Amino acid sequence: MTDDAAVPDLRASDADRERVADILRDALAEGRLDMEEFGERLDATYSARTYGELAPITRDLPDRGSPGVAAVSLTKDLEPGNDWGNRIVGDSDSEAGTSTWAVAVMSGFQRKGHWTAPRRFNCFAFWGGGEIDLREAYFADREIVINAVAIMGGVDVIVPPGVEVVVRGIGIMGGFDHSEEGVPREPGAPRVIVTGLAFWGGVGVQRKLPRAEKQRLREERRREKLERKGERRRGLTAPLHDPLNLHTSRERHEPHPREDR
Repeated sequence: MTDDAAVPDLRASDADRERVADILRDALAEGRLDMEEFGERLDATYSARTYGELAPITRDLPDRGSPGVAAVSLTKDLEPGNDWGNRIVGDSDSEAGTSTWAVAVMSGFQRKGHWTAPRRFNCFAFWGGGEIDLREAYFADREIVINAVAIMGGVDVIVPPGVEVVVRGIGIMGGFDHSEEGVPREPGAPRVIVTGLAFWGGVGVQRKLPRAEKQRLREERRREKLERKGERRRGLTAPLHDPLNLHTSRERHEPHPREDR
């Protein structure tokens, strides 16, 4: 629990609201809330502006925090897993990330490779397209927000396996891709919240392996294929063995001499 959470008038972030929403979803799944109450509390969560407004929403649910603060820790610690601990570089020098915004007007933009995704990345595509590739990226925080506005254009967000995706965008004669929602994240992995507006356009979310991992898997498949070929060749050249055969190969093919009568 942060000291900031004890200040009820302090503004809450999108990440704070999403953490409270996670507690509500768990409570619904456990039968602690019915659908009507869940809907009311969820609406209150997303409309809350301060910690003071978030606090009562989960106060009567398990694992609640101190009185007067939101029931969920606003600096939720995750167990270290894989190399996520090295890729989440949240400190004061890296909060802004390598790049915080991108614009494509009848053109395109890309953010990929080894770059630091900020806590909030804003992008705009008009008659154009953009790609935000997080497979090899570092993260300024354990939760980042990608705010994408696509007008007669498109934006693609690519995440690696293990990352949790939450989609909250609005589509008007367009849409946001929700296919990667609901995939559990690995311990220590970040959460990516995709929000914004798609008007006659779309914002897609794809989950792909990092390039190095894809190359490693290709090499493994190639080695396995070569090994199988070698085994087949050795099997073809190995001598046949028939323990029930009482005659040699020559005896089987040569006629027996006719007995003299």
